[in-house]
Amino acid sequence: MSDLFTSISEKVKAENPTIVLPEGTDERILEAAVRLKQDGVLTPILVGNEKEIQGKAEELGLSIEGLDIYNPETYEHFEELVEAFVERRKGKATHEAARKILKTPNYFGTMLVYVNKAHGLVSGAAHSTGDTVRPALQIIKTKEGVGKTSGVFVMVKNGQKFIFGDCAINISPDSNDLAETAIEAAKTARVFDIDPKVAMLSFSTKGSAKSPETDKVVEATQIAKERHPDLMLDGEFQFDAAFVPSVAAKKAPDSPLKGEANVFIFPSLEAGNIGYKIAQRLGEFEAIGPILQGLNKPVNDLSRGCNVEDVYKLALITAMQGLAE
Repeated sequence: MSDLFTSISEKVKAENPTIVLPEGTDERILEAAVRLKQDGVLTPILVGNEKEIQGKAEELGLSIEGLDIYNPETYEHFEELVEAFVERRKGKATHEAARKILKTPNYFGTMLVYVNKAHGLVSGAAHSTGDTVRPALQIIKTKEGVGKTSGVFVMVKNGQKFIFGDCAINISPDSNDLAETAIEAAKTARVFDIDPKVAMLSFSTKGSAKSPETDKVVEATQIAKERHPDLMLDGEFQFDAAFVPSVAAKKAPDSPLKGEANVFIFPSLEAGNIGYKIAQRLGEFEAIGPILQGLNKPVNDLSRGCNVEDVYKLALITAMQGLAE
């Protein structure tokens, strides 16, 4: 395990938070849950039918003794969740509809987080991003002052740590969206012991080109600075001007970043997605995420192509986010 995850593991283990894993019969989820429990870093809650989970565990040769399993069909506090859901949805769901909705694992698991039965949730091994994010947006919702959630990656290699965002959620963010992503990405950076120096990226550096695309980034930079004047943030930058001190000295000599940015905000989802994959595949950085930010409590989305190690690590990250709230 990398130094980053060794550090996260130690911090999480000291608090032993609880993380919901709604896909209890998925073999990757099940194996990761057993490891997390055995390592004593956090307390996993599996959602599903006990007999089905036990049967899958036996197939895999795993012992699930001591693991918490919550079955929506038999959960003793189910009606309390129904009441809380109806209240939260403010007239958008009847009690009858709520009972049906909360039988689905992701909604049930998200409600456990909402009512403080768990610190966070990890899903997506067998569900789409929408199936994971939708309950979170309806129940947990975004923080005050945040209009949209966004998805970032922590890029790690040889002790270097960077934040890339948004690489997962918002296709065509406007200036306000970019500003929100930047502010939340700085908070995410601090969770990983990164002192944030935020660069708003574009194909232009400080007016070297002008277009609606560059204007959007310039405006986003202004919005973020006005909301958080204490934040080390600047733009608009081409990547080299944000990252290479010698280039920054020529292209943006008056910028406080001086080519030492470690949080990079991309102007669109296509740029962010392409950018992190280039760093991952050509630069051989480990890409950890996507980590969803801007929610009142942490919910994170796995890729359906994930492996056991991905589940284990994202559970640790989610726990770390939960402890930081």
